[in-house]
Amino acid sequence: MKGKTLVISGGTRGIGQAIVYEFAREGVNVAFTYNSNEEIALEQVKDLEANYGIKAKAYPFNILEPEKYKELFLEIDKDFDRVDYFISNAIISGRAVVGGYTKFMKLKPRGINNIFTATVNAFVVGAQESAKRMEKVGGGSIISLSSTGNLVYIENYAGHGTAKAAVEAMVRYGAAELGCMNIRVNAVSGGPIETDALRAFTNYEEVRDKTAELSPLNRMGKPQDLAGACLFLCSEKASWITGHTLLIDGGTTFK
Repeated sequence: MKGKTLVISGGTRGIGQAIVYEFAREGVNVAFTYNSNEEIALEQVKDLEANYGIKAKAYPFNILEPEKYKELFLEIDKDFDRVDYFISNAIISGRAVVGGYTKFMKLKPRGINNIFTATVNAFVVGAQESAKRMEKVGGGSIISLSSTGNLVYIENYAGHGTAKAAVEAMVRYGAAELGCMNIRVNAVSGGPIETDALRAFTNYEEVRDKTAELSPLNRMGKPQDLAGACLFLCSEKASWITGHTLLIDGGTTFK
């Protein structure tokens, strides 16, 4: 994988940051997006290049404007000579999910639409742009992050869980149509993972304790758990895996 290039949305925190470093350790060059904190993004670029000898670049990007992926990839083209992997990871929180992160009877179209835009539409446009570039280098791997919230009930998660179910279906359609370009498309679905996004949940402590109780491994998931799964799916060891959702849940959905 050394010398190849990963493009990932949302690479400065949580799962995205863990993925960036997981790939950097393998010698993969990284183009990652950030939402607002340029200082943190630039510091991460310096750290990646200094410690792993790769090329890294950070780009500002609003995941609620997925149509601007086209402009973003044109900027990436100026800095990198190839795209081999694309991971749709960025999520939204805060005011953007008002009316989307709530009880079923309180769901509002604006909140649900924002979640679908950031989850499904952003995956589609990002995957389309990356696939055009992967075709030129003989293939590649595309991944969408997902969540077990589309399989099991999580309080206030109807908007997110439904969007994750939709993106997993979109992954299968992408896999069916991009295989002829030697491009594999998969999803990595995580159970509750210890991140800032989860800690923002109103019932975070309950989710944390219940997850550890349900898991035979007696702990919550860590960002590195999903990062390793993404690295595997992009590697040659997963060369016949496509249209699949890899469940990384610590055994919690069975119980």
